[in-house]
Amino acid sequence: MITYYRKEGRELQTLEAHAPSCWIHIAPPFTHEELERISRQLDIPLDFLTDSLDIDERSRYEREDGVRLIVLNTPSPNKTNAINAATYITVPIGIILASDYILTITAFENPVLQRFLDNKIKNFDPAQRYDFVLKLLEQNVYYFLTCLKDLNNRRNQIEKELYEASGNTQLKQLLSMEKSLVYFVTSLSANDLLMMKMKRTDFLGIRDDEDLVDLLDDIVIDNGQANEMANVYASILSGTMNAFASIISNNLNLVIQRLTLITIILMVPTLVASFFGMNIPNGLENKSIAFPVILILSIILSVLVAWIFRRRRLF
Repeated sequence: MITYYRKEGRELQTLEAHAPSCWIHIAPPFTHEELERISRQLDIPLDFLTDSLDIDERSRYEREDGVRLIVLNTPSPNKTNAINAATYITVPIGIILASDYILTITAFENPVLQRFLDNKIKNFDPAQRYDFVLKLLEQNVYYFLTCLKDLNNRRNQIEKELYEASGNTQLKQLLSMEKSLVYFVTSLSANDLLMMKMKRTDFLGIRDDEDLVDLLDDIVIDNGQANEMANVYASILSGTMNAFASIISNNLNLVIQRLTLITIILMVPTLVASFFGMNIPNGLENKSIAFPVILILSIILSVLVAWIFRRRRLF
């Protein structure tokens, strides 16, 4: 779906077709033929559009024939229902800058772009293309931070559940969160390199605008902080998983130990009965009290063995 927008006052208005200083947004569903048509119509290299749809595309920028492309990685909730799937994945957003418009393209529903489409971002105007790009970078970092806080809250909740019932389900959920943090660390590092390179080469041409330069500096700092948070949370989560895996293994060892001790205690009566059941004289073969004597002896020996185990704190 290809949609055209322009800011009229404080409202984002939908246009029927391309117009100067507009924002063109391409989101699913769309066809390859539509991408080819928009490529010819706006004189955009087709690979600028298709590269932005590749989920494995790295963060980068590129310039060709006066058209500039920025590929930015952003978080996205994982719609896969598999229990071992990552809670969040990272997907690319393509930002294309031309002389009289800005174009964004994504192959997935994107909460960052949706905030702009819902007009929830104050003081943004697609006509001010460089300011719009920086605000998009800023909101992307904020959404990373929101997702990181959500993952950390989920981890705390799962820890409480594990204290009460150590099971594989909780560990699988922690594994899914760990996968998300791996995606986040990788994408935040790539985004950080992208923005540092954009600043160094003045890719946006904002070197003479002090306000925009300061905004880019703040975004780089916030992105670095988000990257550090992701690394810290990944380390904590890894340690948590190792600790609870050790707890589960230790609990299993305790259960096996107790079952072994019970087996030894139950073996004593069997051993006594086997001795007196042998076909040799033992002094009790013709006595009416043979069975009670053997039973009492078995109980006494079993209690004695259990007391020894208890004294050694094996039980």
